[in-house]
Amino acid sequence: MRASNPTLLALDFDGVICDGLKEYFQTAWRAYCQIWQLDQTAPPQGLDESFYRLRPVVESGWEMPVLLRALILKTNEDEILERWAAIASEIIAEHELKPLEVSAIVDTIRDQWIASDLDSWLAEHRFYPGVLQRLQKAIARSTNSVIISTKEGRFIQQLLQQQGLNFSDSQIYGKEAKRSKYQILQELQEKYGDDSVIWFIEDRLKTLQVVQHQPQLETVELFLANWGYNTPEERQAAFKDNRIHLLSLDQFCQDFSVWR
Repeated sequence: MRASNPTLLALDFDGVICDGLKEYFQTAWRAYCQIWQLDQTAPPQGLDESFYRLRPVVESGWEMPVLLRALILKTNEDEILERWAAIASEIIAEHELKPLEVSAIVDTIRDQWIASDLDSWLAEHRFYPGVLQRLQKAIARSTNSVIISTKEGRFIQQLLQQQGLNFSDSQIYGKEAKRSKYQILQELQEKYGDDSVIWFIEDRLKTLQVVQHQPQLETVELFLANWGYNTPEERQAAFKDNRIHLLSLDQFCQDFSVWR
């Protein structure tokens, strides 16, 4: 019999708790200008909207300016959705870039922005309606909660603290953890014991599918956040998958009993 409540709630950050699309684009554009040695100018009209539509393909920060490169080169959006990994690899190779170095540029730009104008950086983010309140309710009812993200943990801390929600360092597994999300879930399962009930909420279908194929994690309940950075096709695939629950924002903000 399935448990009606989790003992551990594990959540992705971007696309589940926080919508940072505007900040993503601004940071990506600044990084793009630095990498391709452009004067800091306004981005081409409509580039931001194309970036927002294609955000679901981005898994790591280094891909953001590379995605802009693909768009500026007039790569078809459908082609990007279908074969993004190959396109990104081609651009990296053509320009002799290294993902770690591009990632460092992106993070440095964020750090400089935060240091010089924290208020404007925070203003480029919004939290999905009701999500913070639902997290606070879960915490108040002694549901352990952790965040597992590819975003740097220090950036997550900044955003949560501004909203008055305090997560300890041990509750945030950011990019600096240098481990896959499924590996972190395995560690959490060992930490909390075999009797633990873990619910994992993520907006990236591929991440859930990787977890799905780990025998050690067969008891973890998987949820695709349909309000996050995913496509209609991915939401339809999750709907048809017996293991993955397609979760709406309205469901998320209600009691655990209506989540599935």
